[in-house]
Amino acid sequence: MQKESLTYLGLTDGESKVYLALLKQGSSTVGPIVKEAKVAYSNIYEILDRLLEKGLVSFIIKEKTRHYQAAQPSQLQDYLEKKESQLAEEKSILKKLIPELEKLQEQTHRQQAEIFLGLKGMKTAFERITQEYSKSKQEYLFFYIAEEGFEQADEFFARIYPKFRHIPAKGIANIKYRQSKFIKQAHFKVKYVNFPIPSNIDILNDKVLLTSWQQPLAILITSKDIADKFRQYFYSIWNQKA
Repeated sequence: MQKESLTYLGLTDGESKVYLALLKQGSSTVGPIVKEAKVAYSNIYEILDRLLEKGLVSFIIKEKTRHYQAAQPSQLQDYLEKKESQLAEEKSILKKLIPELEKLQEQTHRQQAEIFLGLKGMKTAFERITQEYSKSKQEYLFFYIAEEGFEQADEFFARIYPKFRHIPAKGIANIKYRQSKFIKQAHFKVKYVNFPIPSNIDILNDKVLLTSWQQPLAILITSKDIADKFRQYFYSIWNQKA
């Protein structure tokens, strides 16, 4: 139990065994320590050096031979306080480092594509893209083509709408989408056009979501370059005078 408690405080298994052996033996040379602690002779000097650094062991030289002895058990309190101080310093360094690492990650402009199948997959894809809003507070943009039987899509969007309530959103849709019961109740700003729309496309930050409702399918693209191009295309239409 004593050894387990020492390892819980941060000592290694070998350090715990050697420290306890020295408490029992008092001042001792290396040989008896190895025998009492049951550690490999090849490791004993490394273990003793670590305990010396921790302030838990000291030594004196008698007749050119080191005699080691354990520090008072109360010294463990000082050891623990040093660990706490070091941990607080490491946390402070990490707090400053995380934003720098996140900027570095953003600069790499990660690019990837993921495919989601079925309604459950579609739900996951939309949840993934809405999670992006908290990162930059950009507007959620979408293109939507209402086709025959778009009631299924309406029911789907009505179920996941709570995910969108707090997100400013603008959409460009075909004239048929005016018939949607869902869009009449949503807070989205929508412009209706009578020319072809390329696809069902959602854009937020560096994410672009392409969806098809014939056999529910979603492709989530992570690419700042692609997202920026779709965003420019959207605003080029949105900003046209009626």
